[in-house]
Amino acid sequence: MNPSSHKLPVSFSIDKLQKDLVICENDLWTPHFNTNRYQGNWTSISLRSQSGLESDIMSFSNKEYINTVLLDRCHYFKEIMDWFQCEKEAVRLLRLDPQSEIKEHTDNDTSYEDGFFRIHVPIITNADVLFYVDKKLVPMKMGECWYANFQLPHSVENRSYKPRIHLTLDCIRNDWSDKLFVSMGFDINKPPKENQYSDEIKQQIIAELSRNPSEAAAKIIADLQAK
Repeated sequence: MNPSSHKLPVSFSIDKLQKDLVICENDLWTPHFNTNRYQGNWTSISLRSQSGLESDIMSFSNKEYINTVLLDRCHYFKEIMDWFQCEKEAVRLLRLDPQSEIKEHTDNDTSYEDGFFRIHVPIITNADVLFYVDKKLVPMKMGECWYANFQLPHSVENRSYKPRIHLTLDCIRNDWSDKLFVSMGFDINKPPKENQYSDEIKQQIIAELSRNPSEAAAKIIADLQAK
């Protein structure tokens, strides 16, 4: 069985990460659309989105994504993106405010076996931020680079009095990433696990998308209703 999470053999400059974060702090942090999944404040800024807008924080697989204007100003974030020699979908900053919690949930089609991998690079965090994947504590530290199988149950608690901010990259599996994951001990031939949105989750997502109508939201709603 492949591990539920794994630290990649690369780390990034905390100082450069936080300097790029300062550039983004003047932009609007958009609340996460699925309000049932968290308590407190969980917000995001997009560096790469379907519409090219920083406020478009949707992350659905098999969609076309483009860089936002904000990314052009964040040279180190772009350097990190380019380290991953594969196609990228959504690239975001995810902020969990002090005394806030992301409830345990699963994200469909977000395992390496499904041809997709989500990367977390902590920019600001501390020991009082508890990140669990498959009931196991993942000890992410600033500047480190982590993969996790978010198709498994996962949750986050920020018990501190400081925000937790991560850079996240949604990447598409290819030959380059296969070599990387094999070097980390993964069985890349393991078949994906069947996992579909429940009707309840579909309706929750559709309800949230309907609150902010857009062409991109309408397409996602249509895709969900067709499945």
